[in-house]
Amino acid sequence: MLGRAVSVLFFPVVLGGALAAGARSLEAGGGTTPALIGAALAVFAAERLWPHRADWQRSHGDVLVDLAHVVSVAATSLGVAWLVASLLAPAAAALAPLGTAQLWPASWPALALLPLALLAGEAVQYWTHRLGHEWEPLWRLHATHHSAPRLYFLNAARFHPLDVAIDTSAGLAPLVLLGCPPPVLALFALFTGVFGYLQHCNVRVVLGPLNYVFSMAELHRWHHAKDVHEANTNYGSNLIVWDLVFGTFFWPKHRSPPEAIGLADLSKFPQSYWGQLASPLRWRSIAAAGRSR
Repeated sequence: MLGRAVSVLFFPVVLGGALAAGARSLEAGGGTTPALIGAALAVFAAERLWPHRADWQRSHGDVLVDLAHVVSVAATSLGVAWLVASLLAPAAAALAPLGTAQLWPASWPALALLPLALLAGEAVQYWTHRLGHEWEPLWRLHATHHSAPRLYFLNAARFHPLDVAIDTSAGLAPLVLLGCPPPVLALFALFTGVFGYLQHCNVRVVLGPLNYVFSMAELHRWHHAKDVHEANTNYGSNLIVWDLVFGTFFWPKHRSPPEAIGLADLSKFPQSYWGQLASPLRWRSIAAAGRSR
């Protein structure tokens, strides 16, 4: 009974609690980092108590690698966010007379404006993520994320820095150009961070009909399948809306998500942090080694 309750309530309680805490902190002049850390600790605890898969509980020699990615992803995201805001500020100011500010009523709380920010940001992120699977130059970067041997909350940060730079730019650029207010941008970043933990968590999460709104763990586990036809689906970072629009939504309810995840054709993909950073430059040799196994 408790396990069932956790499966149903875990997602809304952790995400909703983090957003509420972040919004209160912003109103008080603070930041959202404490809410992000609190959500990470909650997901970590849930993975210990109610794991989706017992074999994903143990380290696969990946914890230190993923922690290194946490540091590089945080640094890259912050740097790119500052750069995008600085470079696009003149264009945003030029668009302001066209009424972009009216999209973000000043009388509305930031949380009420967050859905629009998610829809606008993901309209571009969907395509950069999809191209990361379908166009080899970008797949060379994105393959790092799919090299994970298991799914647990730290996988949310297993990204090549250049992949993170592209994804962050894709999400922020339309919001900056549309004049999205800073508090909403901060909640957008918090939502994305917390959602990433939940999306990759090793906790049995059940959303039911909400799987037609959110790109959560039930759907995202298919995205990490070794079968490329299953993996090239469910591209939404937070929302699944654009997958529904463009026909890449995948949820076979008659069977469970795959137990084996990773890169079927890249069996020799490096599992060290520095090896993953260098992987785009060594792509041919990595691909050849995988074919010759």
